[in-house]
Amino acid sequence: MKRMRAICLALSLAVAAGAAAASDVPATVEIQSVDVALTAQGPVVLLKARGRAIPIFVDEAIAASIHSALTGEKFPRPLSHDLMKTILQAYAGKVTSVGIRLEGGVFLAELRISVNGTKKVFDSRSSDAIALAVRFKAPIVVSEELLDSAGKILPGSEGQAL
Repeated sequence: MKRMRAICLALSLAVAAGAAAASDVPATVEIQSVDVALTAQGPVVLLKARGRAIPIFVDEAIAASIHSALTGEKFPRPLSHDLMKTILQAYAGKVTSVGIRLEGGVFLAELRISVNGTKKVFDSRSSDAIALAVRFKAPIVVSEELLDSAGKILPGSEGQAL
């Protein structure tokens, strides 16, 4: 009987600890669409979700790479991100998801891949991770906090969740 109580207490503590740990994990939002736009300040990638867009300024080469993946446009020679996709696929790999965060005014990313069932996470420039996620149709996620703080309200959405 004492052993059963000890097991129940241990299970209760484990469940409570798991719930506490889960509450420490920030809530995430999956990006619904990715667009590339040209502005007076240069090319920008727009990560859109819940009536907001997070603008990430990128160089022209990355903008062209992401735009080509979004539109299906092909270049005479493979771009670097196309090459990365081909190499991953040759080893039964794929991008499973991308997480974007903001640190010190710079957007950073975690590129999550799977190769033959082995999962790996790589630190990445946000633009490179987005270019690969688009090619693999992998989810791009941001924290709700980032969407609220860096996301600009899209015209016509009035900032409401979609």
